[in-house]
Amino acid sequence: MDWDFTVSAKHKWFDLKLRELIKRRDLIFMFFWRDFITTYKQTVLGPLWYIISPLCSAFIYAFAFGQVIGVGTDGIPPLLFYFGGTMFWTFFSTCLNSASGIFLANAHLFGKVYYPRLSAPIATTFSALFRLIVQFIVLMLFLVYYISIGDPVRPTLWALLFPVIFIWIGLLGTGLGMIFTSLTTKYRDLNHVVVLGLQLAMYITPIVYPLSQVPEDFRQFFYLNPLSAPIELFRVWFYGVGSVTNEMIIISVVFTVLIVFIGLVLFNKTERTFMDVI
Repeated sequence: MDWDFTVSAKHKWFDLKLRELIKRRDLIFMFFWRDFITTYKQTVLGPLWYIISPLCSAFIYAFAFGQVIGVGTDGIPPLLFYFGGTMFWTFFSTCLNSASGIFLANAHLFGKVYYPRLSAPIATTFSALFRLIVQFIVLMLFLVYYISIGDPVRPTLWALLFPVIFIWIGLLGTGLGMIFTSLTTKYRDLNHVVVLGLQLAMYITPIVYPLSQVPEDFRQFFYLNPLSAPIELFRVWFYGVGSVTNEMIIISVVFTVLIVFIGLVLFNKTERTFMDVI
């Protein structure tokens, strides 16, 4: 008898099962829709929180860091600067947090029926990407407003490549998340490391301050942060101001590729035996 496909726990560590993912791409949409409905089904404002949350954060950061502490924004209007930074940090942290809990959150499904496990982190990344796109549209409306009133914000033609920034940050967050979800199935206390690490990582990433404000002696540490390059590059492309070098970009891209590779290897290795551990 010829079988359409065979389900087996024996496969290569870097077998992505792309054919199965393409065949069952409807699963990704179903997971995406499930998460969307679960989050906003019994809310008053629903998806409006996509906009309200970063707006509130932007105003708080503008007051705390701009007015109280006096941190500059390289001449970028505070609303654009802090809204953009918050938008990307939320996207990164959501990708990381969602992917880092994939095995534990979906254990009830993984233990009952087979489907390509990689569809789960892809779906959570698409959910975060959908939120990012909504926020990005709002940011562009603010950008058009500031340009119309003569503010010296100068987008460049490179801004047309903005999807590269989205994919870059999404891969970085999801890759790290897959590494952590592979480890937390056995070592549950690593969940606390993820929470604490994200809190600390925000302040060593140019989110609420530009990289130009970092003292020269400490700037090398920020260059090693793979999230610094895409965020500063976005500011260069859309605002015409930013501190990014070719070395930063190369380091970030190399780190991102390495993190995604390790994440996929660990994810594929762990999916075969994680039900025995949980």
